Amino acid sequence: MESDIEIAQKAKMNKVIDVAAGLGIPEDAIEPYGHYKGKVSLSYLETLKNRPNGKLVLVTAISPTPAGEGKTTTTVGLGDALNKIGKKAVICLREPSLGPVFGVKGGAAGGGHAQIVPMEDINLHFTGDFSAIALANNLLAAMIDNHINHGNTLDIDPRRITWKRVVDMNDRALRDIIVGIGGTANGFVRQDGFDIVVASEVMAIFCLATSVQDLKQRLGDIVIGYTRDQKPVHARDLNAHGAMTVLLKDALQPNLVQTLENNPAFVHGGPFANIAHGCNSVIATQSALKLGEYVVTEAGFGADLGAEKFIDIKCRKTGLTPSACVLVATIRALKYHGGKDVKELNSEDLDALKKGLVNLERHVDNVTNNYGLPCVVSINRFTADTDAEIALVTERMKALGVNVVLAEHWAKGGAGAEALAHEVVRLSERSGSHKLVYEDSDSLLEKMKKVATKIYGASDVTASAKVKQQLKSFEEAGYAHYPICVAKTQSSFSTDATSRGAPSGHVVNVREVRLAAGAQFIVMICGDIMTMPGLPKVPSAVKIDIDDHGKVVGLF
Repeated sequence: MESDIEIAQKAKMNKVIDVAAGLGIPEDAIEPYGHYKGKVSLSYLETLKNRPNGKLVLVTAISPTPAGEGKTTTTVGLGDALNKIGKKAVICLREPSLGPVFGVKGGAAGGGHAQIVPMEDINLHFTGDFSAIALANNLLAAMIDNHINHGNTLDIDPRRITWKRVVDMNDRALRDIIVGIGGTANGFVRQDGFDIVVASEVMAIFCLATSVQDLKQRLGDIVIGYTRDQKPVHARDLNAHGAMTVLLKDALQPNLVQTLENNPAFVHGGPFANIAHGCNSVIATQSALKLGEYVVTEAGFGADLGAEKFIDIKCRKTGLTPSACVLVATIRALKYHGGKDVKELNSEDLDALKKGLVNLERHVDNVTNNYGLPCVVSINRFTADTDAEIALVTERMKALGVNVVLAEHWAKGGAGAEALAHEVVRLSERSGSHKLVYEDSDSLLEKMKKVATKIYGASDVTASAKVKQQLKSFEEAGYAHYPICVAKTQSSFSTDATSRGAPSGHVVNVREVRLAAGAQFIVMICGDIMTMPGLPKVPSAVKIDIDDHGKVVGLF
């Protein structure tokens, strides 16, 4: 069996200017990065604003497992299939972080015969967007310490600096550090730490900004810490936001690439859904909607995280409205949720499947009832799946009024997802709109309780007196109307990553809260989730290499 990289390396790609031409984008609106990837100019995209929008299709999934689900692969396969049945479809994905690429999860280019290419470039540096985001973030960090070192006229309290440095790598040793040691020439000693780039507020701002002007405004709104009398200090107080915008102005142009079947794909921005809002850039999504009849996008991890934030943050802030939702699952993953060992997932086990189906059922309930979206369940088919297992899933979903479609795009490309494409088209013809989980007028803690009880099945939310006081201070400062961005494990509806299926009655503890004034949301950090991941015992990096002919090997 060929690996993903072997399939991708055999791809016959069209030049990016030809991919753009297929969307009606003129050559002078493309800034090529080599032959097969390029950025679309913001000035050209501005000319599209009066065009009608296509239909937006959201792809999400059950709670992820070691067995794999295939959300990105389904997004790519569905886009190819829609084009194959005669629809003009554009795919919108997030950019991969190097942390997972060299860690454990892998990249974000799909798999098998449903991939975006050039896969190696996309997974390794791509067009440099993440480097620009890291530089903008760390420029602000450097200017904070520099300001304190040169007199601190803003009276910044070094104990109350909330802005962290970032690096796009899983490096647990950087979670908590001390900066400024080595004498007075190196500034003032204080505690600091690193987040991974995808958790940076700059990444969130980058993905939610609608223009360079909006980007600059949001960067200026960043609260980096507080003065000794507890007044907020903004990035604009340090005059950092202009230079940060300069570093990001080219990166803000969305990246255009293609699928293995030469269909267009925007790949832009990349926040994680377990520690950030998990959606690709607003600019890419809005632009794709002007260029295609259908836009297929994904929201990271399960529908309790990525899809909730897609609805409650991205759609709330931009007016985007999905026409349909695809919920991705595998028989293998459902059996895992039913308690079966990962090594035994290839054998039929209807009892484990019955137990694990509660995870899918809750996600479907969330999508259809709490988010108000028409939904189809897409089962990524494996050869070990039996007719009895497929029939059981189909029967249980039928009771919820949702169809099940078997998809084989991993093996067959777009041809393997044509049935899914037809069902998505059918669902998209329905009229209606999505629902929000909470209202702007709810208190911040009430928003958290609604997400926890409605979406996670929790009985209550707890928080320390310190956290409650911070939330109260955010509200008093004028941020009460902000949506919330929950950071928690992606592996469970609860905050316990080992709790499979659909746990109910658990209590969600909010361990920490962070103000993201530029991104315009409040981060609720729950359980033991980390905003700087660590590498596993055997990271993917040990398998990645280059041969004597310059060919990359071991990359998935």
